[in-house]
Amino acid sequence: MVVDDHPMWRDGVARDLAEAGHDVVAAVGEGRQAVRIAGAARPDLVVLDLQLPDIDGVEVISGLLAALPGVRILMLSASGEQQSVLDAVKAGATGYLLKSAGQAEFLAAVEAAGAGEAVFTPGLAGLVLGEFRRLAAEPPRAEDDGAPRLTDRETEVLRLVAKGLSYKQIAERLVLSHRTVQNHVQNTLGKLQLHNRVELTRYAIEKGLDQ
Repeated sequence: MVVDDHPMWRDGVARDLAEAGHDVVAAVGEGRQAVRIAGAARPDLVVLDLQLPDIDGVEVISGLLAALPGVRILMLSASGEQQSVLDAVKAGATGYLLKSAGQAEFLAAVEAAGAGEAVFTPGLAGLVLGEFRRLAAEPPRAEDDGAPRLTDRETEVLRLVAKGLSYKQIAERLVLSHRTVQNHVQNTLGKLQLHNRVELTRYAIEKGLDQ
């Protein structure tokens, strides 16, 4: 699903996705409309503009995740401001791409985000990881005491996720198939009740697994 209030941009993104073989289930111009139809349209991934005329992108992210907990959300915005990026990621966005990105970069980001990988315009990934490390330095929450137990392999994969490696790089490092790595990540997300790789990375850093 594509959510952008500029018709030409929205139609262009939808056309690029369709030509690349993706099924565009909806293309809308308002945040409330996107949240309202998400349950019926059931997109696997939403390409979402941050600035919308009715409600902002962060509120849309929350509404989409409430309607479809497993949906991936790729922000496509003209704004690269620190706070905008961090607010979107904290709300649950899978990735954040600037509208200055080329078509090939955009389509590659869609594929990666659809697979659950964190995708960011160059320069923004370091900003997000830095913020997660800052948050990890805060006193632990009381509810963390009862964290689910992960297998040794799941912990090993999680450690590499925290270091910023892609699924392909993790597969090569551990001599596993790409699918096996994805399965380990999905199992870990389920155990920890997290929605995406961004949240998983934050969890790993909080646990000191990025060292």
